[in-house]
Amino acid sequence: MNFNQRQKVVTKAYEQLITRKNKPVLLGNGIFERYENPVLTRNHTPVFWRYDLNPETNPYFMERFGIGGTFNAGAIKWRGKYLLVARVEGSDRKSFFAVAESPNGVDNFRFWDYPIAMPEADNPATNIYDMRLTAHEDGWIYGIFCVERKDSGAPAGDLSSAVAAAGIARTRDLLTWERLPDLKSKSQQRNVVLHPEFVGGKYALYTRPQDGFIDAGSGGGIGWALIDDITRAEVKGEAIINSRRYHTIKEVKNGEGAPPIKTPKGWLHLAHGVRGCAAGLRYVLYLYLTDLEHPDRLIAEPAGHLIAPTNGERTGDVSNVLFSNGWIADDDGTVFIYYASSDTRMHVAVSSIDRLLDYCLHTAPDGYCSAASVATLTELIRRNKHIPSEALSDALKKSERGEDLVACRDIEDMVTKLDI
Repeated sequence: MNFNQRQKVVTKAYEQLITRKNKPVLLGNGIFERYENPVLTRNHTPVFWRYDLNPETNPYFMERFGIGGTFNAGAIKWRGKYLLVARVEGSDRKSFFAVAESPNGVDNFRFWDYPIAMPEADNPATNIYDMRLTAHEDGWIYGIFCVERKDSGAPAGDLSSAVAAAGIARTRDLLTWERLPDLKSKSQQRNVVLHPEFVGGKYALYTRPQDGFIDAGSGGGIGWALIDDITRAEVKGEAIINSRRYHTIKEVKNGEGAPPIKTPKGWLHLAHGVRGCAAGLRYVLYLYLTDLEHPDRLIAEPAGHLIAPTNGERTGDVSNVLFSNGWIADDDGTVFIYYASSDTRMHVAVSSIDRLLDYCLHTAPDGYCSAASVATLTELIRRNKHIPSEALSDALKKSERGEDLVACRDIEDMVTKLDI
């Protein structure tokens, strides 16, 4: 094909992709509905980003700017439209931010003409990515993102070691951004999220302290820190509010996803958990609920994952990974959960505040042993068969309160004696 023929075919395929209707996948688990197609892929980026449209300088109509993926997007409802601030990663491994806009939240996402020109901090970064967007009550929209720089202390010849920090920027229109100094912290920080309201007159951050660029090390989980001045943000005190734990979906590390959603029953939190397996690190998404007046106090956390990679989501640039840093709650209670699969593409799952609260408050927590899992299932079966068992219910409550070892022995003994 000549230049004109290729341009016509590529442009037509792009328009067909952008305007394709997305449909929910039924039947699901009742908690949420996945949608059939990804909402963003590398091919959703404009043709005029990837191709030089001048036949004199690009006679074969070949790609001049390679894009490998569009993923890990922050999300916000803005002037009636659903906006994703996506991590766009070029073929050169460098990431940047770009805004994609949809009229309905599930399809027809189109990128704005230009990517975000993020101002540099005093110490320029090699790479920036994974922005969390918070519309704060102070009137600004904040973007907190990972800033990656080469580890200056790495030995000669080590061209992989890096250092992570939390970059902070703010905007009023998503076009022009003011860069603030990076978050100061004793440890490296990733997955930092700004709470949307002041807490005791201070800004509040969900943090993820870690010893290294990848490894959490002694970092205990999702942290909580109060900040006096967001323009000179510094973590002076940090408490872990959602912990890692042995033999769970978050034994290796976990991190806050998007800013929590305020509900009448508490703050809904979306997070990711990581465990090691034979295939490498497996990333899944989970929910937890904290107190409305004290967002650092846990109310409920269902056992296991909310969403895990399945089918084509399991393959990509970094396989077996689901990651989310953006969701949108509409005024009618509909919740759009935007998540990336395998560091390659973006998807959407749709639920509601009522369903997610029901899931959090009425799904059993992790009992931390096989006996507790069997007891939870046995109790459900007995209830469905209308067979009372107060002793088993009491033992399960002990397990839920963290009295694991004694409770697990009691539960195992009771389950083996049940006549079911």
